Amino acid sequence: MLDFFSAMEITSSGLGAQRVRMNALASNLANARTTRTANGTPYQRMDPVFRAVPIAQRFTEHTADPHARDAYLVEVPEIRQDGSPGQRVYDPTHPDADPEGYVTLPNVDVVEEMVNLITASRAYEAGVSVMDTVKSMARSAISIGA
Repeated sequence: MLDFFSAMEITSSGLGAQRVRMNALASNLANARTTRTANGTPYQRMDPVFRAVPIAQRFTEHTADPHARDAYLVEVPEIRQDGSPGQRVYDPTHPDADPEGYVTLPNVDVVEEMVNLITASRAYEAGVSVMDTVKSMARSAISIGA
């Protein structure tokens, strides 16, 4: 069985990953209508990449809990741009319209981003509940030993 600190570390890594995800989603929503970025192209949706890392990799064979091989931390090694094309809308009066009068909008679907934001928020809330439970169990264990 993993100790309290490992449980808190695992939960904390999940909370951090969801925070990165919510920040990326907030950026996507904030730029859903940005037709020109610093490089002159429409905003491209950002998508964090999650990776599971066995917690056992952080210990040597002699110090690792045998159950630690079944536990994983969450890492966000990168945030990728979604390369899918944006929607083209006919608006010849727009300052970013091409010679044919079309404007390319960002590839951000606001409804999809909002659903993802709600999902990330609920995952974060669940992680906070786990952290509170672990802390409560640690307090109870300390009071038993006192």
